[in-house]
Amino acid sequence: MAKIYVFLAEGFEEIEALAPVDILRRGNQEVVTTSVTGALWVTSSHGITVKADILIEETDLSDADVLLLPGGMPGSKNLNEHEGVRQALLAHADKGKLIGAICAAPMVLGNLGLLEGRRATCSPGFEIYLTGAEYTHELVTVDGNIVTGEGPAASMPYAYQLLAMVAGEEISRTLQEKMQFAHLMEH
Repeated sequence: MAKIYVFLAEGFEEIEALAPVDILRRGNQEVVTTSVTGALWVTSSHGITVKADILIEETDLSDADVLLLPGGMPGSKNLNEHEGVRQALLAHADKGKLIGAICAAPMVLGNLGLLEGRRATCSPGFEIYLTGAEYTHELVTVDGNIVTGEGPAASMPYAYQLLAMVAGEEISRTLQEKMQFAHLMEH
């Protein structure tokens, strides 16, 4: 079982945060929603308030297998400006551990130099922040230990890709069938 931290900042995109939480938890992974706001209650970009599991200041992220950054604005900007998030990502990347970012959030990775020489995707218009990366414009792009997603519509494929990487293709495929995602992709 992987330990996965999902960083929640004020203005996060709901589906990009909660679809991966849902899918990864259904896939029997330990997912910890982590507020970077100083409070457990975090408000999304569309005014939905959710309660995070923990504050970033209260956790030791050294046990993380995966760090995830939902997109949304100003959520991605807030993640980019949070020194604790930035340091956690750099330390995690130094260990070669899995990092995911979707929509506008890959800009955080670009600004840290983590996309240099890699392929990545993001919400169209944010590719200018993917410093040193080849912008793919794909729904989901995997390059080594970094998974990026394009935007809200990519939330489920992105989450299933992450699940496949931590739990195996068979578990991901089985869950896709149980959640009717496989059926959706047949059309």
